Amino acid sequence: MKRTIILLSFILLLPLLGCTQSSDILVHDPVVAKEEGKYYLFCTGWGIAVYSSENMKDWKKEASVFAEPPSWALETVKEFKGHIWAPDISYHDGWYYLYYSVSAFAKNTSAIGLVMNKTLDPADKDFKWIDKGMVVQSVPNRDFWNAIDPNLVEDDNGTPWMSFGSFWGGLKLVRLSEDRTALAEPQEWYTIAARKRTDFLDDKEPGDAAIEAPFIFKKNGYYYLFASWDYCCRGAESTYKMVVGRSEKVTGPYLDKEGKDMAKGGGTILLSGNKKWPGVGHNSTYTFDGEDYLVFHGYDMNDDGKPKLKITKINWDSDFWPVIDQSVLSK
Repeated sequence: MKRTIILLSFILLLPLLGCTQSSDILVHDPVVAKEEGKYYLFCTGWGIAVYSSENMKDWKKEASVFAEPPSWALETVKEFKGHIWAPDISYHDGWYYLYYSVSAFAKNTSAIGLVMNKTLDPADKDFKWIDKGMVVQSVPNRDFWNAIDPNLVEDDNGTPWMSFGSFWGGLKLVRLSEDRTALAEPQEWYTIAARKRTDFLDDKEPGDAAIEAPFIFKKNGYYYLFASWDYCCRGAESTYKMVVGRSEKVTGPYLDKEGKDMAKGGGTILLSGNKKWPGVGHNSTYTFDGEDYLVFHGYDMNDDGKPKLKITKINWDSDFWPVIDQSVLSK
């Protein structure tokens, strides 16, 4: 989500996310995993907010991942107090990998960390979150990118890659080590999506090239790159929208329907807001039981612009582009 313009009202609201068991839960930046017939949702919140559901409609609040802020994050990002952004959940070789973001508002003083667990079921005897510390860091005046909004994708050879980014120079892709806990050496980096930034802005500033929240989904022989354009967190004034491009290689180039490279401003609009849901974005994408789903948050104007969870199925056109039924924003 847009880190530089988060309003105080939303900051105060996020600790309360999901205090009721309901399909009308308040979330930012949702991701989902399924284990033993139950869905687990992770999202931005104090200590990383967690919910569980048996049907992806009625959600129960679970304990946060962190009871106390990770010590490495407090040392790395001095302004960090425990409010963790934009997690990403994946499974590999008997472990769940939960990447997460810590940052200072309006700065690329940021880092992505990793916490791991054998199971997502809090009642399981093996349930224990083990923090593995920092994976990648961005530093003002050194890096022209922002280390938040991680997403892990495995290429056709089984190599793990992480996409991430918000504003500045756009969305990045970097190869991870085989154990997925660090960057691979020698390091291998790519810019996979970016937008035009006004010239001569201070490099310390996020700027106006509003793009963030990459999510790469393998389907139909392609890697689909989903991203969010424009601004979240402004209630009725939110302009968040989702875009997509695709590539035959995980490293890109990711081209939109018109063949324009997302690294050069391309991107096909997948879903944009309306009067009822003015901003929609920061999506994740999954296949559950043979159906593809888009998971995202939107700002509900029937409830003072609060951020709500939205889940809808993805269809595919004859050219294998994702299609979203616009009626998802009529409810």
